[in-house]
Amino acid sequence: MGHTTPNPIHQDPELDRPAGLLPPRRGPIRRLLRWGGFACLLAIALVFGGFLRFADSVTTLKPPAEPKADAIVVLTGGYQRIDQAVELLQQGAGKRLLISGAHPTTTPAQIRKMTQGSADLFSCCVDIGYDAIDTIGNAEEASNWIHAKGYRSVLIVTNNYHMPRSLAELSYVDPDIEFIAYPVVNSDLKSRNWFTDPNAMRVMLAEYVKVLLTGARNITGFGRHTGLRSAGVPASD
Repeated sequence: MGHTTPNPIHQDPELDRPAGLLPPRRGPIRRLLRWGGFACLLAIALVFGGFLRFADSVTTLKPPAEPKADAIVVLTGGYQRIDQAVELLQQGAGKRLLISGAHPTTTPAQIRKMTQGSADLFSCCVDIGYDAIDTIGNAEEASNWIHAKGYRSVLIVTNNYHMPRSLAELSYVDPDIEFIAYPVVNSDLKSRNWFTDPNAMRVMLAEYVKVLLTGARNITGFGRHTGLRSAGVPASD
């Protein structure tokens, strides 16, 4: 008869390991920190990717080849915007123009002189709004004017970097109106290497943060104000 070799009994090596050398167990706090770190990295990647998309959309934004709407609204912030809006009015791109957010001390004569517009044009077809103190106020002031005049489509004239936030505020206040973007190109953003210019980068980053805050505010309603001087709200752009 053959001899049967008994199978040796192997002791679990973990049992032979000194107590101080046992692998540490991952507690709930450690797991929470680990997943929190992953969430932070994902959030940073999403924000950075969103900025790249925002920057690309702004720097490639172009006005329509043949702009046409019922009316024109320009958001103040520089005479270059108003010059462009008055030129569009002269070309017949809209029936009437609203200059929204003018300073209370600014007179129609001063604006007309700066834009070199004709007195007849300003007398018949230009309205100046003095109530808006920020972009939210621009949207509300424009909406009141649009409904008072019965318009359905409006050209919006503002800087290209300011256009996404302006359209977001206008669409929030008045979703049934067709708003057509007519961007005025910021001179600092004409170059393909604008991101090497600290001033241009600062403007873009600041505007991107404001776009994010606008989206969050419009979704939640938290922190939203009227933006009108008649409501006694301090300006916040």
